[in-house]
Amino acid sequence: MKERPTVTFTDLPCFGRPVRLVWRKHRWACPDPSCPVGSWTGEDARIAASRMGLTDRAGRWATEQVGRHGRSVSEVADDLACDWHTVNHAVIGYGTALIEDPDRIGEPDAVGLDETLYVREGEYRRQCWSTQIVDVSQGRLLHIVAGRDSAEPCAWFAARPEPWARPYRVGDPGLSASYKMVFDTMLSDASQVADPFHVVRVRHEAPCIRRRVRDPPLRAVAAVR
Repeated sequence: MKERPTVTFTDLPCFGRPVRLVWRKHRWACPDPSCPVGSWTGEDARIAASRMGLTDRAGRWATEQVGRHGRSVSEVADDLACDWHTVNHAVIGYGTALIEDPDRIGEPDAVGLDETLYVREGEYRRQCWSTQIVDVSQGRLLHIVAGRDSAEPCAWFAARPEPWARPYRVGDPGLSASYKMVFDTMLSDASQVADPFHVVRVRHEAPCIRRRVRDPPLRAVAAVR
């Protein structure tokens, strides 16, 4: 044994007060000079995951609060009395395995693409877009890719198994050329339909010709007796 370092983890609150768990670990060293590792620290997943600032139960609780209940990372960090990065790192670590689970997506029968202006950054406020791939029939978000072109959505569809990639494709009447390319390339056998939201939106955005009607000019009428 080389040394006994002390590591502090953020745990779930108790009786309304923040809790810190102090773990005195074991750090081991190999006496063989040719050992490629040299030294290592003991780990126990029941206490805390590797390279996490939260305990295992606190990390799972934070992931559920952000993912299932829709709370912000900063709000959960305030409950645990820790910084934003500690909670966000745990949410990414525990949540990635849930997002990449193939059973989470299933076999939807209607999918759609939608672009969203994610953020403006830099001195010239450069626009950064994201594309959402949505299961329209169940109102469920499947995946988010960067940009608004066809490259990332095509790569995501290409990674799906062949029996899955045969849903009805759902696109609004004003679908961009890049998204049409995604559907024509990856879902060529699917049928295109229009959802009610985009149909109504296009109807309201259609050009409307209006005629301005003015009041007739006032005329002086002399009363003759």
